[in-house]
Amino acid sequence: MVAASEPVPAGERRGTPEPAETGPRGPGGEFLPDVTSRPVWRLLVRGVGLFLPEWQVSPGTLRVARGPAVIAPPVYLDGGTGFGLHLRQRARTRGLQPDREIYVRGREAQTFGIVIAGPSAAVGSRVVDAAALVRYARRLIFEELYDAADTRTLPAAVRAVRSVEGAVLLDRAAGIGLCAEVDRVTGSVSCPLAVRFGDGRTGRNGGNGPEGDVRAYVVGNWPAQSVSSQT
Repeated sequence: MVAASEPVPAGERRGTPEPAETGPRGPGGEFLPDVTSRPVWRLLVRGVGLFLPEWQVSPGTLRVARGPAVIAPPVYLDGGTGFGLHLRQRARTRGLQPDREIYVRGREAQTFGIVIAGPSAAVGSRVVDAAALVRYARRLIFEELYDAADTRTLPAAVRAVRSVEGAVLLDRAAGIGLCAEVDRVTGSVSCPLAVRFGDGRTGRNGGNGPEGDVRAYVVGNWPAQSVSSQT
């Protein structure tokens, strides 16, 4: 928290000048917040490191989504909820068991995040938006923590579902990823980050690395860093 101070009269504004603001800037010269400080970004980094070990996160060029044409289909950009996936058809989800890893932050006031590695169709919807991804994430977390043979696990599983703050979907086969977050104050959900494995136009092998470039894109004025393949 920054303490408020009384304004200094114009005639008394002398002495040591205030330090100039530093940080990444957008195309119009505006200052951009650092998305790497957000829990959803850290969840993405962990997920890439765990399920896609051939990739690594490194500081790089900012990629800001200024319109729907930034990332090729099936990724789309919605002005209200952020990124989403529009799948060609709704596949049968029976038998689809994607890998997943659950992360917990905090001790007393715990929050939960999950990284899901597998086909986007496992979500069970042709349109995979923030609401669908968070709903699926909550279901997976409940299934992981609740043991039907032990009813004592129910309260903890329910608390975990209510405390989900982020979900990351990594679909290696499709070359795409989606990151959703939950506003802990309002409960609203959004997908501020999308991932493309490859440049989205030349294919998986179109980049400089053996698997092509992987880039994370952010909505609006949030900057993203590149995720590049190890050589």
